[in-house]
Amino acid sequence: MSQPFVLILAGGTGERFWPLSRRNRPKQLLRLFSDQTLLEETMRRLGDLTSLDRVLILTNTEQEDAVRTLLGERLPAENIVAEPAKRDTAPAIALGVAWVARRDPAATMIVLPADHIIRDAAAFQADLRAACEAVRLDSSALVTVGVKPTWACPGFGYIEFGEAVRERIFRVRRFREKPAPDLAQQFLEEGCFRWNAGMFVWSIPAILRELHRQAPELADFATAYARSADPAAVLASKFSKLPKISIDYAVMEKATTTLMVEASFDWDDVGGWPAISGYLPVDAHDNASNRPIVALEASHNLVYSDSAKNITLLGVSDLLIVQTDDALLICPRDRAEHIKQLIPHLPPELH
Repeated sequence: MSQPFVLILAGGTGERFWPLSRRNRPKQLLRLFSDQTLLEETMRRLGDLTSLDRVLILTNTEQEDAVRTLLGERLPAENIVAEPAKRDTAPAIALGVAWVARRDPAATMIVLPADHIIRDAAAFQADLRAACEAVRLDSSALVTVGVKPTWACPGFGYIEFGEAVRERIFRVRRFREKPAPDLAQQFLEEGCFRWNAGMFVWSIPAILRELHRQAPELADFATAYARSADPAAVLASKFSKLPKISIDYAVMEKATTTLMVEASFDWDDVGGWPAISGYLPVDAHDNASNRPIVALEASHNLVYSDSAKNITLLGVSDLLIVQTDDALLICPRDRAEHIKQLIPHLPPELH
């Protein structure tokens, strides 16, 4: 089997990481955990799974320049494509499918988010190879990746799975949306649910068949793009008119054959500032920080500084403090999920 193509979705806004993230520098372009951005880490994690000329980075017009500056020497220019409008994951993936179909209409394709943390690259590659093999054995299958829950998280979508078809590959019964906390606890206790990591593997013919069956408007766009002598013109004229819908709603929930590979690798979608505390040094009073701070009678604070200014804490607890050269955020840690509500109230230069 030839090497798969890989679509990396890198168009998110990352508003929950304000003030470090901005419209032109969202989460996937931040160096939160190493000297590489999350997007670079995603590419590096592929290893020898495929060659870089078969990797497509899908971003948006606000971030295109930053992505090209970051990756321009590593990828062909045509392997970085900017969506002219934000239309959710189904139109984005339809665009990726069309891009691959122009190059190989029989190819296997992998879809990955650009902003997750996965440390065990070898296990990650092995699981994706297993997914590609599942597609080879069942050409109609759409394969997703399920992560075993470590707690009853109400913020993730879930996959309910049934019988095994091969080792660690199961039939999908249904996709479940983000549950209420008590239902998430029930999912955890039942044991037949996995977190939906937003990773997919399929053949181009299989995904096009499902698009034609379930989302004909997306299928028509993909076909037009794939066959056009001027795909850029098709993208410019048609993409912004596509329905705004997720790939789960548009395709996965009603697909003819859906399989799940159970992830053997660690996974974290680092959805906001609280998620990074587990990756930072922590002092004796549970203050997590990416650089040295002075803390007196202060506990359970999360501090992240992108500035050379010193940070000192006195008599405060349970705060999130993020400092950049031009902005300072202070809020209770348990209000971190609401940071994006601040964005409309900020001066345009801080967006």
